[in-house]
Amino acid sequence: MRASLIQIAVDRDESIDSRRQRVAALVREQRGADLVVLPELWPVGAFAYESFEAEAEPLDGPTHDAMAKAASDAGVWLHAGSVVERGHEGRLYNTSLVYSPDGRLVSVYRKIHRFGFDKGEAVMMAAGEDLVTVRLPGTTLGLATCYDLRFPELFRGLVDAGAEVLVVPAGWPERRRAHWTLLARARAVENQAYVLACGTAGTHAGVEQAGHSIVVDPWGEVLVEAGAAEEILTVDLDPAKPSLTREQFPALKDRRLGLDAPRH
Repeated sequence: MRASLIQIAVDRDESIDSRRQRVAALVREQRGADLVVLPELWPVGAFAYESFEAEAEPLDGPTHDAMAKAASDAGVWLHAGSVVERGHEGRLYNTSLVYSPDGRLVSVYRKIHRFGFDKGEAVMMAAGEDLVTVRLPGTTLGLATCYDLRFPELFRGLVDAGAEVLVVPAGWPERRRAHWTLLARARAVENQAYVLACGTAGTHAGVEQAGHSIVVDPWGEVLVEAGAAEEILTVDLDPAKPSLTREQFPALKDRRLGLDAPRH
């Protein structure tokens, strides 16, 4: 399975509509890949909180239209990163969109763990509630977003639901880049799964982004890693490797505590 991660640079001098069209063109250039992954909140910028309300869109909004057509034109499975979604009840969500190669929106994941503590995303957006997996030919994706990476129980739940490839779009800040690579490798090792972590470049509302999108295999080996600027990573994954790793080193079978274990 060939995967391409597009590490998009977010620049406030580029209009959101122009960026949508530019990113759609980049997706089309990935024809021949099986899966294309975009970063978190790339239309508006993950830290551009002041723009969230004005730029929020429904699931069938302009980003959906551009990404659905791009996925269809390229003939790829597209994880289109995430958008600021305005739900039917008016609440905002950080929502990931996944498209099939014919351009159908096949899955939606609303970010469960919102970053910001008592400000920003944490107070402006509602939390998602559902673990989401997506079945592709030969493998199953487990969906998470940025700050989710710090919560291992979410990923263990995705593995229990059949995930073998963990996809994490992000807008991760440069000042915590060491955590980004460390946690991506940890989630891969402990779950014996591929991790495809796709971040942004540039600066969002004064916050320098880490870049350094990364693909980690089920043994924790880094297969490819980007630098700080806009970049496209392409890597070939072996869909059999997660199950083979789990057979060769069956640590997951020795689990004693699960998500439903009693708490004291």
